[in-house]
Amino acid sequence: MAPRGSQSSINKIVAENRKARFNYEIVDTYEAGLVLTGTEVKALREGKANIAESYASDEGGEIWLINSHLPEYLQANRFNHEPRRRRKLLLTEREINRLRSAINRDGMTLVPLKVYFNQKGRAKLELALAKGKKLHDKRETEKERDWNRQKSRLLKTG
Repeated sequence: MAPRGSQSSINKIVAENRKARFNYEIVDTYEAGLVLTGTEVKALREGKANIAESYASDEGGEIWLINSHLPEYLQANRFNHEPRRRRKLLLTEREINRLRSAINRDGMTLVPLKVYFNQKGRAKLELALAKGKKLHDKRETEKERDWNRQKSRLLKTG
């Protein structure tokens, strides 16, 4: 068994939501399992997934991933899945209650950050509890990123 610190190097990232950190201020992250059909797992193993415009929602005491796109698995014929279907997320009851209260009380959003396979070969979703950034916050983030780039260039050349 691998040491806990080196887990991320073993995980195979399938899809990443790169705009999430720009559009949202990440407060906390959770690892959730996904309820998938066989053809969805095969499509994920091919590395074909898109979670850029997806979000998670609380419905009936369960957390659901909405608007994620997993294209059909070409070899599956008539047993294929619906590409944009809602997928149930597997979290503990305590995590679900914590997320629910943060959404309802604080007006936060559940944003998927990445989909990956862990070392056991299970499909997992990194889910973030996030607050939407205002336009001026986004500009500030952009300025900071540009300054860090310039700083690293100056240090390289100097």
